[in-house]
Formats: sequence, structure tokens, C-alpha cells
Amino acid sequence: MNSLPLGALTVEKFLAEYWQKKPLLIRNALPGCVPPIAADELAGLACEENVESRLIMHDGSSEKWDLTHGPFTEETFGALPETHWTLLVQAVDFWVPEAAKFLDQFNFIPSWRIDDLMISLAGDGGGVGPHFDNYDVFLVQVSGRRQWEVGGLFDDQSPRRPDTPVMILTDWEPEERWILEPGDLLYVPPRIGHSGIAVGKDCMTCSVGFRAPSHGDMLREYSHFIANDLSEEIRYADPDLVPQAHHGQITREALENAHHILRQYVEDKEKVAEWFGRSVTIPKYREEEPTQETYSLDHLRAHLSGGGVLIRNEGSRFAFQHQGAEIWLFVDGRCFRRSHSQADLVETLCAQREIGSDQSAESGDDLSLILALLNHGSLYLSD
Repeated sequence: MNSLPLGALTVEKFLAEYWQKKPLLIRNALPGCVPPIAADELAGLACEENVESRLIMHDGSSEKWDLTHGPFTEETFGALPETHWTLLVQAVDFWVPEAAKFLDQFNFIPSWRIDDLMISLAGDGGGVGPHFDNYDVFLVQVSGRRQWEVGGLFDDQSPRRPDTPVMILTDWEPEERWILEPGDLLYVPPRIGHSGIAVGKDCMTCSVGFRAPSHGDMLREYSHFIANDLSEEIRYADPDLVPQAHHGQITREALENAHHILRQYVEDKEKVAEWFGRSVTIPKYREEEPTQETYSLDHLRAHLSGGGVLIRNEGSRFAFQHQGAEIWLFVDGRCFRRSHSQADLVETLCAQREIGSDQSAESGDDLSLILALLNHGSLYLSD
């Protein structure tokens, strides 16, 4: 696979001139690309109970839109018309190893920023209408052809049709229009309007979406993270209270006191660093604690010495930070604080989906870390 799907652009030029600034079409960005999953397998995935999927139908004559949520059945797909339908399956990378590897081509953006790989399959004329997203997206045509229209900056106040189950912008005047062939890539920044319509049958598009939590969500998550560690004994106090002219007044001193209480938590850079690392590695879908066998160090050593490899769980998220004399590894919302002597292993775990015995050190600390990740289900063994 091409590890840099930017055509003749350098990463520096893309980030400086296009990232979160303006759309970009790159022809043949992924030459020879093949879909990470076959069309019938994608439909089968949409029939699974735990997979998030949607089916959108559009009647062009009446301008009626219908939205149905999965799981679906074989009968659903057998009854589809020839045209004007779109199947959307979220987080295909969570379930399909080849889809997870597809995302590796976009690691020129920090991997912890990537949300998931959504794949759409559409019949001729299928689409979801003109809309915008609050996050960046790379749209890669992997099969068939799709016409994309792009233009305009929108927000939550932008007019949209009230009679549809999907967001359809009403003030839609595209500024650019292209037909994408397999291997072509379209980058769309946040809030830029876009609309894709399948041209012909067997149209499959991979959408690489990025995490962009709202400030409201970040504040709620951080305050919850901090509050969990605070004792009920730590309370508002005013030992320097003095008489005031009116008992109903909230004085400037009281407000300063409240401001100081809140500021001490948001200015704790170590706490913010830990919360942020945990937050951005929380899996898109939380699984219950894995019900698998518990591995031992002897089992792990035997596996590695026999030429076995370790595979990162496709649904797991890995990231790290350098913090003083330590390196912090974040995996699936957990934080592992390790010395810099384990930096090579930590960086390898975050960079590679498959780790062989030659990449995993034999020290007791390294094996203990691997064992913890293995027993949690963030890694699994493979021959």
C-alpha cells in the first residue's frame, strides 16, 4: 500500500495549505487500490447485531428520503431497487483487519486523531444529499464512480430540510464538481458542504473520519475525570470572610475564590496530559471486559520464542507521551507509566499493528507490559 496518498504534495505543504483550510482533490492518490472489504461482505457485516449501519433511500421524483438503521437481513438487500440507495457501515476497521490496515496510509495525521473508517456502498444515483461534517474527512473512491460536489461553509444555524431523516442543506450551491474514479481521493475540511452521488453501480467509497470532540464534551469529560479523584472533604472554604454590606451579595472575593478553585485543576498540566491521553484512546465502541483465557509469562515467552507474533486488536487505540523521566503509554483509555528504558517497545506498540519476537524485548518489564495488554485484549496472539 502507498503510505502517503498525497500525490505530488509533501505532508508539510498539505498541512500548511489545505488541512482544515480548503478542499483538495488528488487524482490517482492510491494507484491500484482495492476495496478493503468486498461488497457482499460489507452487506453481511451490516447484518451483524453489534455493527452500526444505515440504509438511505431516495425517491428522486418525490424528493422523499428514508433512513433505516441496521442490523439488516439478506431479504433487505435482496429487495433493494436498482438505483438510489446507499448502505453506510461505520467503523469497518474495528471488525476487518484489512480495513484497519487501510487507515495506516493516513498516519501522516496523528493516529490518535483518526476516528474510524466508514464505508459506503451505493447503487446508481445513491447518496445522502448535500451536508457538512464537523470533522475532517478523506473520501477515497475504491470501486465504481462517484460525483462529488463541494462548496460553502456551514454551521448548525444553516437552513436544512425539516422533513427528512438525514441532514439535507437547502441553500446548496456547489462551487466545484468532480467525478472520482477508483484511487482518487477528496479531502474535505470541517463544515465545508459536500454531496456525493454514485455514477453507475458498485460504487464503494471509504471515508476516513477524524475525532474532533466539542469543547463542551472536553470540559464535561475532564471535570468528571478530576472529580472522580477528589474527596468529599475538599470543599469551598472562606476562612478570611469579613462583614459585608448586604448579605445577598456575591462579592468579588467570593468569585475570585471560586475562580481559584477551578483554575488550579485546569492548570494542572500533568492531570490534563493524563486525561487527554486516556480520552483520545477510548475505543469508538466500548467492549465489556474480554472473556478470554488469562495468559502467563511462560505462555507469552513460549509463543514469542516459537516465532509467534503479537497483533494489535483492530478496535484498540494506542498513543504515547514523553513526560519527564517517563514515557506514558495510553491504550484503550488506560495509562501505563513506564521508564524511558521501555521507550523503544512503547513506540513500536504505537507504530506497528503486528509485532514479532525481534521487536519485543525480552526484559521482564517489557514482557509484563505486553502481558497486561494481552490479558486486557488490546493485543492478541497469532502464529
